[in-house]
Amino acid sequence: MQYTQGWTTIAELEPRAAFNPWATDNEPPATSLPAQIAHKVVAANWPDLAMAVHNQLLTAYFTENRTISDWQVLADVVSEAGVDRDEFLTLVGEQRQSMGQIVIDEHNEAINQGITAVPTVLINDVLPVPGAQETETYINWIQRLVDQT
Repeated sequence: MQYTQGWTTIAELEPRAAFNPWATDNEPPATSLPAQIAHKVVAANWPDLAMAVHNQLLTAYFTENRTISDWQVLADVVSEAGVDRDEFLTLVGEQRQSMGQIVIDEHNEAINQGITAVPTVLINDVLPVPGAQETETYINWIQRLVDQT
C-alpha cells in the first residue's frame, strides 16, 4: 500500500519503533472504529490489560500488517494480550453499540478542539501538536508555553 511507505520515515526517526510498510496479502483495515471499540471493551472489562491490548493493536497494524478492522482478527489480537477470546467476543456483542458511541463522541470532541490528525498530542490541554513529530518539536512547544507563564 502506497500510504504506508511513509512509515519508513517514522521508523528512521525512532529506531525502537517497528514500522513495516504494508507487505502482506491481508486486507488493510477498512476503518479504525472496530479497533477503538475493542480497546474500549477491554479497558472497561479488563482495565489491567488495556495497555497491553493497546500495544498489541499497534504491533498488529504497524508491524504485522493485520486487518484490525476484522472482529476475528481483533479477538486474536486481544487474546494475545491475555484477554479471554470468547468472553471478549460475547462482550463485544453486548457493548459494541454503546462503546462505538463513546468512540464517536470522543472523536467529535477532538474535532471541536481542533484536533484533526493522528497522532496529535495535546500539550497543557490547549496546544494540539499534530502528526508524528521529532522530540525537538515537543521540546520547543513546551519551552514556549513555559516562557509565557
